[in-house]
Amino acid sequence: MTEIFGMPIQALMGQLLLGLVNGSFYAVLSLGLAVIFGLLNVINFAHGAFYMLGAFVAWMGLQYFGLNYWVMLILSPVVVGLFGIITERLLLKHLYKLDPLYGLLLTFGLVLLIEGLFRSLYGVSGQPYNTPDILQGAVNLGFMYLPIYRGWVVVASVIVCLATWFMIEKTRLGALLRAGTENPKLVEAFGVNVPLMITLTFGFGVGLAGFAGVLAAPILQVSPLMGSNLIIVVFAVVVIGGMGSILGSIVTGLGLGVIEGFTKVFWPQASNTVVFIIMVIVLLLRPAGLFGKEK
Repeated sequence: MTEIFGMPIQALMGQLLLGLVNGSFYAVLSLGLAVIFGLLNVINFAHGAFYMLGAFVAWMGLQYFGLNYWVMLILSPVVVGLFGIITERLLLKHLYKLDPLYGLLLTFGLVLLIEGLFRSLYGVSGQPYNTPDILQGAVNLGFMYLPIYRGWVVVASVIVCLATWFMIEKTRLGALLRAGTENPKLVEAFGVNVPLMITLTFGFGVGLAGFAGVLAAPILQVSPLMGSNLIIVVFAVVVIGGMGSILGSIVTGLGLGVIEGFTKVFWPQASNTVVFIIMVIVLLLRPAGLFGKEK
């Protein structure tokens, strides 16, 4: 049996895959946070609740309406995004001119409300969500067996992340979004509806969380607590990558997932804290984050 650093290659590759899967969730979730903060300057602490909501919408679509995974992979982010739009219109729009702390407190209260509602309805034990038939099983790569669904999660996450980065950084729409947050009156003078653009941006960022929730549903049990267990790590990822940095969220999310996976092999006791250790080091050396801009 081939070994690397005294460890069987199957074990190392298995942890690499696990790290990439976790990193995929980190990347998509932190990307949604970065979009919302970078363009709207809102610290959305409810992002984990929207991630959980995406998984629950997919589960309810199958349980109550017989809608399969592929339908819900599209429909669930739309539903969660619409809920985010309603939240922004009713609540968050009144806080844009205030300190970002007010938005943080509001979204934290929203977390308690959403999680409390789902805990009262479904408990905390979690609901199973089956993997689609076409994505079941594993592929023999020679040095390891690759579960097809986990490979799909990595591929789908990378595609969505890169498409979002391209849209925001390389298209006219992205340029209008960035300009609208820096100088809204100037952009409105060109006939652009900036408030609507802001609302749709928040809905899109929240929809990314819903998309990640659907991807996670077949791997994790769908539970009201699944978001709260992940969101603190995702915030650390955003801080390390640079608050508001789209590329930083993608690269840092995937990279930290891999680092976390390898840490479980070589130093299991530190696997739950390695992300926060890296965050402290980065903040000491580069407070704006790896990809953030120094003011």
